[in-house]
Amino acid sequence: MTTPLPGHPVRGSTTGRPIMALLDLLGRRWTLRILWELRDSALTFRALQQRCDGVSSSVLATRLRELGEADLVGNAEGYSLTGQGRSLFGTLVQLDAWAADWRPRQPS
Repeated sequence: MTTPLPGHPVRGSTTGRPIMALLDLLGRRWTLRILWELRDSALTFRALQQRCDGVSSSVLATRLRELGEADLVGNAEGYSLTGQGRSLFGTLVQLDAWAADWRPRQPS
C-alpha cells in the first residue's frame, strides 16, 4: 500500500484531490493516535509504541514511514511533528472541540 499524497489516486477517489488523500491517510489504523502522542514532544520509537498501547512494531513503522513521506512527522532526535504536522494538529484540535459539542438529532 502506498502513502496517500495529493495528486495521486487514493482509496475511494481517483481525483487526487488533497482532501481525499488526507482523509485516506488519517483514516488508517493508528495514524491519528500517533499524531496525538507526538503533540507535545519528540518520542523514540519504543516510547511511542508504549504510548500507543502496544501497537505492533510493523504497523507503527509503516505509519511513521507514511507520515514521514507526507511530511507530517520527522525523525531527528526522536519522532516529532514537522511544521506541517503541527499545523494539521491545530486543525484537528478544532475538529475535536467541534465534536465535543456535536449533538446528533434524535429520531422522532
